[in-house]
Amino acid sequence: MSGFFDDILFRIIHFLPGILIGLTVHEYCHAFAAFKLGDSTARDMGRLTFNPIKHIDPIGFLFLIFAGFGWAKPVQFYPGNLRNPRRDKAIIAAAGPLSNLVLALFFTGIIRIWFFFLARSFYSGNEELLTLLQSPVFDTFINLTFYATMINLGLFVFNLLPIPPLDGSHIVFSSLNLRPETEYRIMRIGAPLLIIIIVAQNMLDITILPILPFIEWMLGLLMPF
Repeated sequence: MSGFFDDILFRIIHFLPGILIGLTVHEYCHAFAAFKLGDSTARDMGRLTFNPIKHIDPIGFLFLIFAGFGWAKPVQFYPGNLRNPRRDKAIIAAAGPLSNLVLALFFTGIIRIWFFFLARSFYSGNEELLTLLQSPVFDTFINLTFYATMINLGLFVFNLLPIPPLDGSHIVFSSLNLRPETEYRIMRIGAPLLIIIIVAQNMLDITILPILPFIEWMLGLLMPF
């Protein structure tokens, strides 16, 4: 039992900053894209903000912490207000995952800078700088930054899956130009199907959605060291 609670504590400490930042920026970019493309619904609902409270769904947030997957409050917009609804719906959907990719690149940059100065101080014999960069404060900061990188890569990859209600499905639907009633019917079965797939992966220890291998591949490209 203590191991279970230790695992929960580890998740909260290490994952919480990355999750809060990733979800908040993700939803903000959905709202920002919708606003710039002509619809103010999200802004009027208070979603055009970096305040995480406005974006976090309590149940979805708990799922993210304890189960490794979850969701935030969906950003609402009215397609009739968009200048080009078919195109703009895809742009709004893509804005969230792309923001997570940008965040992952930003966090990777921080780690690369730290690693550069760490290696430089080691080879130059600068003991003072080396000690500073290996201090508990820097160690904690870099660990949190690394987990934030993984979380945002995960949000990027996961949300681009073409399974309703994920952003990837909205991008695909926009290209197919489906009837609203057809899209609605597909959306209704999408969420249960996604949960079944994720639960099956965890319980049967099989890979249906190769999200983790793809994240590891991307980490290898971004941080070969």
